[in-house]
Amino acid sequence: MNSYKQLYIDFLNALKTEISSYKNEGNIWKLEGSISNTPGNLCLHICGNLNHFYGAVIGNTGYVRDRDLEFSARNVSRKDLIKGIEDTKKMIENIFDGLTLNDVNKIYPIDKFGDNITYGFIFSRLISHLTYHLGQINYHRRILDN
Repeated sequence: MNSYKQLYIDFLNALKTEISSYKNEGNIWKLEGSISNTPGNLCLHICGNLNHFYGAVIGNTGYVRDRDLEFSARNVSRKDLIKGIEDTKKMIENIFDGLTLNDVNKIYPIDKFGDNITYGFIFSRLISHLTYHLGQINYHRRILDN
C-alpha cells in the first residue's frame, strides 16, 4: 500500500509545485486559447475528486463534494489552493495507512466506474486522472507564465 500512497503524495507535491510556480498568481485563473479549465479549477477538481472517492467513500470522512463548484469557483487564493492540496495529502496518507494489501482486491462500494470494480482499479484510475490534469496545468503554466 505504501507504493500507492507514495505515488499520490509525489503527484500531489508536483501539483503544489505547479501552483506555486506561477510567477503571476492571477494566471492560475486565466484561460488561454482552447483550454477550457483554469489551473485553479483543475486543482480544486483534483482535490475534490480524491476527497470524494477516497475520503468520503473509503474513509467515511463526511466530505460532501460540490463538483460544479470545482469548475465554477474563481479567484481562490494560491494559499487556499495549496492548503487544499496539503489537506488532501493528509487525507490520502490516513486512508492508505488504514488499508492492507488484501484491500486491493476488495470491491469498491460504488459503481461509478462499472460493476465489481476493485479498490486496485480505483487506485490506478484515480492516479491517472490526477496525472492527466497535472499535465494540463503544467502545459498551461509553460504557455501562459513564461
